[in-house]
Amino acid sequence: MMFLIIPQFDSAFTMNFFRILGIISTLSLLVSHVGLAQEWPQFRGEQGTASTTTKLPTQWTPNNYKWKTTLPGRGWSSPVYADGVAWMTSAIDEKADPEAIKKKLEGVEFAQIKTASASVTFYALCVDLATGELIHKIELGKSTDTQPINPMNSYASPTPVIADGKVVCHFGNYGTWCLDAKTGEEIWKTEYDINHSVGPGSSPIVVGDSVILVCDGYDQQFLAGVDLQTGKQAWKTNRPPINAENGEFKKSYCTPIVREVNGQQQVIVTGANWICGYNPLSGEEIWRLNYGDGYSITGMPALIDGTLVFVTGYNYNEFVGCDPSGKGELKVEESLKWRQRGAPAMSSFVVHNGMIYSAGDRGVFTVHDPQDGTLMKRFRTIGNMSSSPLLAAEHLYLGNRDGQFVVIKIGEELEVVHEYDFGSGIYASPCPIDNDLLVRTANELIRISNE
Repeated sequence: MMFLIIPQFDSAFTMNFFRILGIISTLSLLVSHVGLAQEWPQFRGEQGTASTTTKLPTQWTPNNYKWKTTLPGRGWSSPVYADGVAWMTSAIDEKADPEAIKKKLEGVEFAQIKTASASVTFYALCVDLATGELIHKIELGKSTDTQPINPMNSYASPTPVIADGKVVCHFGNYGTWCLDAKTGEEIWKTEYDINHSVGPGSSPIVVGDSVILVCDGYDQQFLAGVDLQTGKQAWKTNRPPINAENGEFKKSYCTPIVREVNGQQQVIVTGANWICGYNPLSGEEIWRLNYGDGYSITGMPALIDGTLVFVTGYNYNEFVGCDPSGKGELKVEESLKWRQRGAPAMSSFVVHNGMIYSAGDRGVFTVHDPQDGTLMKRFRTIGNMSSSPLLAAEHLYLGNRDGQFVVIKIGEELEVVHEYDFGSGIYASPCPIDNDLLVRTANELIRISNE
């Protein structure tokens, strides 16, 4: 046993001595956790970049599972977490009989790719990150007046956001609930009645004291700023007019990013035909750019060394690079820098060392230069993808709708270092938790350890 011998000094010296010891201890603890993910408060992390310098597992078997928790219902929302717990949403739907489905889809555009439910009950789920225990299964509401949905989507696809001790759970037109993140008690609820056509998709973000909701529906398109404390609408801004008669080509599902442009904080979000920047405090539109055809956009944009890169969704699946530094309606010939085919239709891309890394839904993995769109690398990996990849310490983590998962090492060469089958589809995006990997499948939440 080692003893600490302290000389006999006056009380002030002794107090300072122990104070210094405490500071050293605290610094040691902080150093040991540098780079570790302590919270992941929104879709794709705090900045919406889905990246971390933390080293995560690159090889594993079921023996590396720290825990595995079965989740009730069905939901594609990605896990978010803070203060040792993860939050997700889920929905339990009562199937409608064939005649009821046929009746609901009468006169509906693209009815052949849609279905309907008799009723849907909406839930917020809370899981203890240390043990995997399901702490809360909170019933938020129920709807018997359900809209058609694409079977590949879920009624609980938007990812929650955590801010100021609150968790905001968004279900599109079915409602937005704010809960106390410690107790799960409801603080407020608000609702915007729009037609998503194939189900909800855009995730909320929080800027300051405002919850930003993107409501790009079949019938109307707007952004709303809702007060985080009360749920009352602070502002509402209509999107620019869309050059399409059919509402199917007006809808979109993009989650915004928040970036500083010309010294001003902006909410930037892609919609059908247009990408725009907004003042998050007032909702005022700062600039807009008509990029042309595009709709059903889900991929988030990124600002890379002054170039704003975004995807156009369907039908041409393009990457576009533009200069967002202007005001008002930007001239295409001046602000649009480049466009390149081959963008993913559903998943967002990640940026590493100034390059764009993307995985298309059909399994084409690409690397592009964001300054001119040049295709640098291309190879095939797992297809059938909806979820967005995670970048962690020179590795990309990708999962698909069949439950297949790959880890790709990036650098001069691209190398698949691990392949794994979870046996259940992956629609949510993976995220880091300390040095572990958190994966939500269609049925479970799994924490995978390096140990």
